[in-house]
Amino acid sequence: MNRTAEITRNTNETQIRVAINLDGTGVQKLNTGVPFLDHMLDQIARHGLFDLEVEATGDIHIDNHHTVEDVGITLGMAFAKAIGDKKGIVRYGHSYVPLDEALSRVVIDFSGRPGIEYHIPFTRAMIGGFDVDLTLEFFRGFVNHALVTLHIDNLRGTNAHHQCETVFKAFGRALRMATTLDERAAGTIPSTKGSL
Repeated sequence: MNRTAEITRNTNETQIRVAINLDGTGVQKLNTGVPFLDHMLDQIARHGLFDLEVEATGDIHIDNHHTVEDVGITLGMAFAKAIGDKKGIVRYGHSYVPLDEALSRVVIDFSGRPGIEYHIPFTRAMIGGFDVDLTLEFFRGFVNHALVTLHIDNLRGTNAHHQCETVFKAFGRALRMATTLDERAAGTIPSTKGSL
């Protein structure tokens, strides 16, 4: 089974290409023009063991909002395409990740129903030049286009960089769990409804 996808999404604000292999080894090539976003996407690839390429050009002379949100959207589209009909996947994934004083939990369901519960009490508004409000925009874009239910909770933390990084690491690991093929459920949809 070839669980790969390449999506190109162009608007008047951004031009984005995402390529993904769900059964990769964590190899990544990232160039979004937003260095902190590249750092967070690297966490998804490495901890999810996804091969991931993201190229983005956006109106970052205004701010990073459109680029970060549209990368989330395009990544969600790529996951939806790569996972296909969802036959044989575990479907649910969860992970707790610590980093020094910070601890985050992410739970995901490839339910076909977009929904997000997002609770990150960031201790400051900026991480370097990155506006922490854009974290929600990234995940909302992903959820709405991957068609997943996503719960994100930063349980503790005083360093905003650590808070954000634990979330992205946990997200990668939860994605890895949920998208893994379950040998015992080969060829079946993981739902009593028969479709997702």
